[in-house]
Amino acid sequence: MPTPSMEDYLERIYMLIEEKGYARVSDIAEALEVHPSSVTKMVQKLDKSEYLVYERYRGLVLTAKGNKIGKRLVYRHELLEDFMQIIGVDESHIYQDVEGIEHHISWDAIDRIGDLVQYFQEKNERISDLRAVQKRNDADQEK
Repeated sequence: MPTPSMEDYLERIYMLIEEKGYARVSDIAEALEVHPSSVTKMVQKLDKSEYLVYERYRGLVLTAKGNKIGKRLVYRHELLEDFMQIIGVDESHIYQDVEGIEHHISWDAIDRIGDLVQYFQEKNERISDLRAVQKRNDADQEK
């Protein structure tokens, strides 16, 4: 199982490949706001763990294992963002909140959050009902 740091890299590499068709060390460094030397070290570690194949000066390719995990990590991130939006977290906090919890939550919890997101998305009135409860609770707190 990859470490949280490895997960961040795999998620970003997967996204870059989906967006651009490739992921270079410089692209990954820019996206993660780290030094290219740090990316090279992590990419070598990911290569050794068989998440990707890296050839110096030639780039990298995700293995089937790396692609599967990258896709699942992107799904987890997007699902948690959807969840945060549904429960009414301020947009300016969502990305940071997701980054803070995504590595510390079980896949079982992710599956249950997915059920909850689906429940709310299936009927918009459920979200409206939740907003009404939140509005009442906010008003009660101001008293």
